[in-house]
Amino acid sequence: MEKGIWQEIEELNQEFITLGISQSVDYEKYYLYSLITHSTAIEGSTLTEMETQLLFDEGVTAKGKPLIHHLMNEDLKQAYEFAMEEAKRDAVITPKLLQDLNAMLMRTTGGVHSTMAGSFDSSKGEYRLCGVTAGIGGRSYMNYLKVSVKVDEFCRIVNERLKSTTSLQEQYELSFNTHLNLVTIHPWVDGNGRTSRLLMNYLQFCYKLFPTKIFKEDRADYILALQQSQDEENSQPFLYFMALQLKKSLSLEIEKYKVSGKKGFNFMF
Repeated sequence: MEKGIWQEIEELNQEFITLGISQSVDYEKYYLYSLITHSTAIEGSTLTEMETQLLFDEGVTAKGKPLIHHLMNEDLKQAYEFAMEEAKRDAVITPKLLQDLNAMLMRTTGGVHSTMAGSFDSSKGEYRLCGVTAGIGGRSYMNYLKVSVKVDEFCRIVNERLKSTTSLQEQYELSFNTHLNLVTIHPWVDGNGRTSRLLMNYLQFCYKLFPTKIFKEDRADYILALQQSQDEENSQPFLYFMALQLKKSLSLEIEKYKVSGKKGFNFMF
């Protein structure tokens, strides 16, 4: 990874803390709305941050936008709120936690799938019983028969590293690797990206870190970084991309706060 980027992140993080940005009225709520909007946009939702705010705060749907996009955002909000409460307890990653998170964000958009191997319900966080590929002509993910064992192993490794990870860079990189590894296992027929990004943020909530946002405008670079790390079996391309996203997130939040004149955070979507 390029030398210096983590020093820049450390300095930005310290400035973010010193300015007291997270203490501004409703900052946490509106930043959460932004996390949700960008995560669902990566999966095709067309709702803007302002439309998401109106949906969550006023129950107002965006004119001309598909119902499923509203449902995706509402379900992911429920999953994030659950994750934030869970993060206040001892951080333990279990297969049940992962399935609960996936079930919440697939609550209204999932359903029963019948395959040669049997039926499973994607609205309940049940693992897939079929093969999946990353789009038309894309890479094939691991055989569904291996998923349960791989998820168990994944949880064990993450929990071991949670105990020994202390520095800011190590904590963020653990959360980034957790994201990469879960989406590579691809346990579910749908919602893998949203669940992996949520799990990444969950670890950051546990560590009381600023939660990293993956910007919808950087979707192509995000997918490319994931594919490169998966193809090369080397996490560095993805870790570098995520460090850049973290730096971008912190820089933009600090800039917005300074423009507001410190008279109360002004959310302009």
